[in-house]
Amino acid sequence: MTLVGSGPDLDEVLAGPGADADVLLVDLNLRGTLIVDRIGELTAAGRKVVVFSAHSEPENVLAVLDAGAEFLDKDESREHCVETIVAVAGSRPYVTPTSAGAMLADSRSQRPALSEQERTALRLWFQGMTKSSVGTRMGITEATVKQYIDRARAKYAAVGRRASTKDALLARSIQDGLIRADEVNGYQSRAWRPENRCPPTT
Repeated sequence: MTLVGSGPDLDEVLAGPGADADVLLVDLNLRGTLIVDRIGELTAAGRKVVVFSAHSEPENVLAVLDAGAEFLDKDESREHCVETIVAVAGSRPYVTPTSAGAMLADSRSQRPALSEQERTALRLWFQGMTKSSVGTRMGITEATVKQYIDRARAKYAAVGRRASTKDALLARSIQDGLIRADEVNGYQSRAWRPENRCPPTT
């Protein structure tokens, strides 16, 4: 990983070298103000965002996940820091303990009903297959696979539990028993180790 830009102001960073960054690592508290509302703007513009913050109250974590970004607590282990950033850069699923805890505590936890085809498409996609490969395996078109995935997202949104990113959708699916963790190759839940905390930010 290479740091291409940094600064205390988000707009200032984006106006400089940070404009070309593969992943934005954003503190939720900038100049004494929580910028939860800005996260949705960034993801809507196609940015891959990891929020790195000590403001890990469930409502903040869920708001970040709903906005399509990933949340990384400043007390997460160094291992989680690296894995989260690398996973987001590669559009791969990764769920930190903080995000998983917030989802489990989500009072909106109404389980949507997914069809068997939707669950199969999700399971194969979560295993790292492209949508085209999933379609080949299932004997359907890539467009239909995308439709199944989008339909699953819509069903979660309909019960007030948006899953805008791949790893958020994976976490919710496992949480609700729609997908088993052992069905997903590469899915990992690592133990928190205090000696490997992320370095403090300034």
